[in-house]
Amino acid sequence: MASNPPAPAAPFVPSTEPFGFAPRTDEGQWEEWNPTAESIRPVRGKHRVSKQRGGGLARSSTVLGVGVIAAVGAGGMASANTGKPPVSISMPDLASVSHVFGDDEAAPKGSATALSSVGVTTEDTAQGARDAGEALRDRIMAQAEAQQVQVDSKAQAVTEATFAKQVDAAATKAEQDAAAKAADAKQKAEAEAKKKEEQARLAELAKQFKLPVGSYTITGTFGQAGSMWSSGYHTGLDFAAPTGTLIKAIHSGTITEAGWAGSYGYRTILTLDDGTELWFCHQSSISVSVGQKVATGDVIGRVGATGNVTGPHLHLEVHPDGQATGIDPMTWLRGNGLNP
Repeated sequence: MASNPPAPAAPFVPSTEPFGFAPRTDEGQWEEWNPTAESIRPVRGKHRVSKQRGGGLARSSTVLGVGVIAAVGAGGMASANTGKPPVSISMPDLASVSHVFGDDEAAPKGSATALSSVGVTTEDTAQGARDAGEALRDRIMAQAEAQQVQVDSKAQAVTEATFAKQVDAAATKAEQDAAAKAADAKQKAEAEAKKKEEQARLAELAKQFKLPVGSYTITGTFGQAGSMWSSGYHTGLDFAAPTGTLIKAIHSGTITEAGWAGSYGYRTILTLDDGTELWFCHQSSISVSVGQKVATGDVIGRVGATGNVTGPHLHLEVHPDGQATGIDPMTWLRGNGLNP
């Protein structure tokens, strides 16, 4: 077996390194041991104590301290990010870290797990590895999204309210238009019904009333001003017709006057049942007498030019209730279904 040559003798100096060994006086003379590769081969099944190197323990302590700090930091980060309670840290056995004390090649292989991940699950590691800025961005994006949802909800509510108001306004307008159309149609229908009723009434009256002459020309109307009339205006309606044209009773009634009447010439007064007096003036002849009952269309005289006239014509006046002042004969005739 090969061995290393003995080293030169040197005076013994007690070591000042940590864990140094002091000489023992009860074991005799101290001799330096020069190990060889064969003499330091580890015995299987036993722990191997590696040769002390200068500053080895200090360096190992530093590595262990950094590992512990990293593990504690990782646990704190995981706890801060996940809200879980701090995890316990278990130290590996000496075999797993023996390479820091001796020959790396000859040391048994221990666990490859970093001290910073000891006691930390894969899920915790992944969660703890997330960047704080990314987590903050996620929170900001979530908050912005929530605010946008609120804004969209409010906008949607405003839009729906506006649309509902527009629908209500349109419905109200439609109802108003329909009501207006219905009212207008009702008014038109009522007016049409009244018109038909009036036409029926006038048609019935036309059977009871008749124009005084059959062929004529209207030459003077009620209210015309002129010096030829003593009152200063025309008080009746003139039917110009040839002398001798028959004059007929406009309606049934009683003859209350028949004879000469000054400027009216020969005049016949027919009093109706309601008290209205009809004056037939300027006649050439009279065919009835006072107190005589006549019916509609009976002959009461003939057209002439007696009294204050410029030519042959029938001067007709209407005096309601026998009043001295007459009314427009045209209006009265039309009101009784006649159209001169």
